Amino acid sequence: MSAGGPKRQSALLTVTRFEAERRLRTTAIAGAALAAYGILFVWVGPDLAGGEGMQQLLDAMPPVLNALLGFESLASLEGLLAGEYYTFGWLVGLAGYIAYSAAGSVAGDVETGRMDTLLAAPVSRSSVLLGNYLALLVPIVGVNVIVAPILYVASAIVGDPLAVDRLAALHALSIPYLLCWSAIGLLLGVVFRRSRVAGRIALGLVFGAWLAESVLAVSDFSVAGAVLPAYYLDPSAVLVDGEVDLLAAGVLLLATAAFVGIARQLFTRRDL
Repeated sequence: MSAGGPKRQSALLTVTRFEAERRLRTTAIAGAALAAYGILFVWVGPDLAGGEGMQQLLDAMPPVLNALLGFESLASLEGLLAGEYYTFGWLVGLAGYIAYSAAGSVAGDVETGRMDTLLAAPVSRSSVLLGNYLALLVPIVGVNVIVAPILYVASAIVGDPLAVDRLAALHALSIPYLLCWSAIGLLLGVVFRRSRVAGRIALGLVFGAWLAESVLAVSDFSVAGAVLPAYYLDPSAVLVDGEVDLLAAGVLLLATAAFVGIARQLFTRRDL
């Protein structure tokens, strides 16, 4: 066996470890912020979801608008969290942050000239790209690990504990969704090479994809949403109904591999 394989693996691990350590602080901040945001929902959730005012509001809203924004599930704490907190906190907010970070991970190094310094060392372009991508597992996994137990404890304190299995399933299934968006962001960073441009496009795509899928879901063309990542993660289905769609997670992982593969091919062949 040639020494190239072990050397490449060593370089990949070195880049991954270095980039992962740089993301620890922002991961802790993001996790704390999302946990605090979730605690707010849990704190007001039982009174809000169980109140007559909420039901009257839902009855007064147009059915299409209720379905579009997930208002029909707000009659319980699980529905409130799934329809509001996880929709805007995870499908849009966290996914946007991850995609933006991925877009700037390589594009920022190319733009500032740091990439030239990295590649001057005995490390391949592929190792640098994949190392930057794997480092994104720190915020993706870290935020989920931080938030899930905090929300459960908070719900138990207010006397309306969430189902542990459903809560764990939702956070586990969100990982393929976030990985997919991080791969899209990585590809955008390779294509556009300017971190701000790539990051803004990534943010726009996350929000636009969620909005488009939400509109398509209440139309006669819902199947068209299958090209969008949000189609494969429904917080209400998991947290409220207990549905676990492993096939959807598999589709997201396949899409992730495809986007990373395309980004790798472009990055290794194009001039910096």
